[in-house]
Amino acid sequence: MKDQVNNTGNNRNENAVIFWSGGKDSAMALQKAREYPGLNIVGLVTTVTVGTGKTSVHEISEAAIERQAVQTGLPLTKMVVEEHPANSLYEQKLLELYRELKNKGVSTIIYGDIFLEDIKIYREDLLRKAGLKAVFPLWKLNSADLMQYFIRSGFKAITCCVNTSQLDEAFLDRMVDSSFLNDLPENVDPAGENGEFHTFCFDGPVFRHPVNFKTGNRHFRTFELRSGEQTTVCRVELIEVL
Repeated sequence: MKDQVNNTGNNRNENAVIFWSGGKDSAMALQKAREYPGLNIVGLVTTVTVGTGKTSVHEISEAAIERQAVQTGLPLTKMVVEEHPANSLYEQKLLELYRELKNKGVSTIIYGDIFLEDIKIYREDLLRKAGLKAVFPLWKLNSADLMQYFIRSGFKAITCCVNTSQLDEAFLDRMVDSSFLNDLPENVDPAGENGEFHTFCFDGPVFRHPVNFKTGNRHFRTFELRSGEQTTVCRVELIEVL
């Protein structure tokens, strides 16, 4: 599988941080980015919701993310946001963080996006405002091939969130393995890139040792996804990762 890099210039001797959700795509992006000559990965960044002790979107506990960071050997930076921040406030917070990172010598931000063009453009535009560059190690890789790479490389993850309009609740809290992939409906992207499911990655080549964790209660959450002028209401089921 050929790696693809998206940045503005070469990445020789450049310090980089990776935005870390705790899921499989972050883990694979870190693994592939570590193979880039001269790219010095100096940390992880995760987004947490104020007052919850959990990451945004995936709702993984901060403690579990911290244990992941320890096993990667990389320091963790947390960007704290409100539960449902206005887009302008979120962007302001993100730009502040970008500029802080740049002042510390970081020039490149790594993201684990695969094929959603609007998200990629959005990230690049904000990074440009802060004078930073982007690397997308998984960009335009075939989702099915990517998931085979995930399994073949020894990564392990469980599903921590499923979109109930696209997947049955039985897919929640499952190991992401060949059986899981074979059971996915045909209309679901194998990597869940359209938000069909999210994961917590607890083992693999980016970790020194497997990450200790446990799962807790299940709960539902409803939120809105905005793409241009279109708004879609999604209902997801999540399981606590502690």
